[in-house]
Amino acid sequence: MLKIFALKNILLITPPFTQLNTPYPATAYIKGFLNTKNISAFQMDLGIEVILELFSKEGLENLFQVSSFKFQECEPNSQRIYTLKDDYIKTIDSVIAFLQGKNPSLARQICSGNFLPEASRFAQLDDMEFAFGSMGMQDKAKHLATLYLEDLSDFIVECIDENFGFSRYAERLGRSANSFDELYNHLQNELTFIDEITIKILKERIEEVQPKLVLISVPFPGNLYSAFRCAQFIKANYSNIKLSMGGGFPNTELRELKDKRVFEFFDFITLDDGELPVELLYGFVTSSEVEMSLKRTFLLENNQVVYKNNTIRNDYKQSEVGTPDYSDLLLDKYISVIEIANPMHSLWSDGRWNKLTMAHGCYWGKCTFCDISLDYIKLYEPIAAKILVDRMEELIAQTGENGFHFVDEAAPPALMREVALEIIKRKLVVTWWTNIRFEKSFTADLCLLLKESGCIAVSGGLEVASDRLLELIKKGVTVEQVAQVTRNFTESGIMVHAYLMYGYPTQTIQETVDSLEMVRQLFELGVLQSGFWHQFAMTAHSPVGMFPEEFGVIPKQNEITFANNDINFKDKTGINHDKFSFGLKKSLFNYMHGICFDYDLQDWFDFKIPKTKIPTDFIYNCLEKEQNFNTKPNAKIVWIRGNPQTEIFTKSKKGNSWEMMKLTFHNKTQTYDISLNAEEGKWLVATLEKISIYSENKITFSQLKSDFEEQFDDFELFWYSKPIQTLRNSSLLVL
Repeated sequence: MLKIFALKNILLITPPFTQLNTPYPATAYIKGFLNTKNISAFQMDLGIEVILELFSKEGLENLFQVSSFKFQECEPNSQRIYTLKDDYIKTIDSVIAFLQGKNPSLARQICSGNFLPEASRFAQLDDMEFAFGSMGMQDKAKHLATLYLEDLSDFIVECIDENFGFSRYAERLGRSANSFDELYNHLQNELTFIDEITIKILKERIEEVQPKLVLISVPFPGNLYSAFRCAQFIKANYSNIKLSMGGGFPNTELRELKDKRVFEFFDFITLDDGELPVELLYGFVTSSEVEMSLKRTFLLENNQVVYKNNTIRNDYKQSEVGTPDYSDLLLDKYISVIEIANPMHSLWSDGRWNKLTMAHGCYWGKCTFCDISLDYIKLYEPIAAKILVDRMEELIAQTGENGFHFVDEAAPPALMREVALEIIKRKLVVTWWTNIRFEKSFTADLCLLLKESGCIAVSGGLEVASDRLLELIKKGVTVEQVAQVTRNFTESGIMVHAYLMYGYPTQTIQETVDSLEMVRQLFELGVLQSGFWHQFAMTAHSPVGMFPEEFGVIPKQNEITFANNDINFKDKTGINHDKFSFGLKKSLFNYMHGICFDYDLQDWFDFKIPKTKIPTDFIYNCLEKEQNFNTKPNAKIVWIRGNPQTEIFTKSKKGNSWEMMKLTFHNKTQTYDISLNAEEGKWLVATLEKISIYSENKITFSQLKSDFEEQFDDFELFWYSKPIQTLRNSSLLVL
């Protein structure tokens, strides 16, 4: 179908590449804000458009034609792929349609074998066949189709463009680039094969939209090069259009920008929250006034880089920025891939998620490895639950999708509780996941509530599984607490992913080995489902980067004229943490598939490591500890099911008889009964209506106790009795 484009004032671009399965949300956030100001804008995810053009019948025909003169020099794997080029060209459109969810019947053909051409990525299948028992046919086919695309990616990297990657492009040029020289020199080269596709699509869109201002969002080093290529093309061909860069990369890396050459490509670079800077920029670009105020904006004046932050206006509150707007984006054309056979791990690459934020910044804001000095973390501002769920309903109506990924630094537990209550009250059917801190607020009851509202997964930082280092990091948790919280999530049916870290300053080899043993036990006991090891990186805006001497590291400082974030450093311990990378990641890969828990830790490394000092039952003992039975007087008591069926019957013993009440409860998976003395039963039935999640009443534990004791004795004896504990285990929640 031909798409008709109206002229717009602003064009918002996410350059190649971020994600295959869902749009990066920055442009949708800004477009939602611009709607509140009646400023017309069009947005595009150039990354997915380039991928779809490249991985098409015509795209592969061009690809193999361009590589034809070089393939003889390539490795045997690439030669095999080239030889099978007709099979790739024949199957590519069907595979992409399948990964877009448009061709589900192809799964049977993919899984039956001898349909997809196979190269080296398929070699790992022998090791992974066991994992498909827990995956359905659609997921297995997605995984095989992903391996097929990764084979093609390997071919592109070797024979066409070494900088290619599905979620990044020329990342090396953007990472820790203290000087602009290398990137600038690279931009003087001829366009690459990928660049040509990018520029062709960009040219069409510029001519259709004819914007006055182009905003390019650069969240990562892996789309910086393409951002400059796009800007270079626009500057050379459309001199009337003004260009600005914003997003995560400039926010963290370009705060000390001095190099004038950057402004051969961009007119402006804005930092931090984009709403007010963009509004003022738009006024600046469209006004005839010479002097206008700007917010956190770099530009070139009198041939000098200047930073203007001369407006008296404050940033917009989160309640004022509007609902993200995903219109214009090709939502039905994103492709879901499954890289490894782990249900939790696949959330990042499989399925289309509406992205929202529960709170601006981080409510904790103390972790020493984190950029806590920057506004995007430092300035904490939650959104009211009702506004947030209003936005969810607006996005469901707009996109037709009811999956949500809350992209918070760490979602606040109290707000998660209120959002969950609001979702359930409105009887919304949604699926959602988010990032958290493993803090003790996540009780078994709160986890049950979150699950009831549609939460399927959480990810959080365990970092280094060592209490000494967690304290140094100022994480505010202990390994024991993490074990108990992950158990609460897992038992409620919510999957858990842990971010893991090695190489933190002063970390010893013994602590790395002990951390791995803790992780092994967490996976073996089933309270963690997924994880990822990151090597510690020192960043300029974190406490470690700002006060390195306090953490026993010696930074290697360069002159900063362009980007400044990752800092090379020497740890005074002198330990080479790089050598642990392969063993940590290999062991985790196996643990995530539920195998190899009986391997000795030494088996994962090709160098001698010390024996772990962690007892083999350490995590088990953490989970066996007595739960705290004290209930806070101000805790809210909530009933999340319907009314029970009741029946009065008479019980007799030793010549005495009295009335009892049988209450029959139905939840989604089972029916169960409890019996109480008839008067207490009547009180309970009336009380369950009062404390129903659909009731406007908010009743606390102390109010419940007072109400009970107006008629009966000893509320605690009643509350901790076996019948009430039966209800507590499923539907009667203390929040």
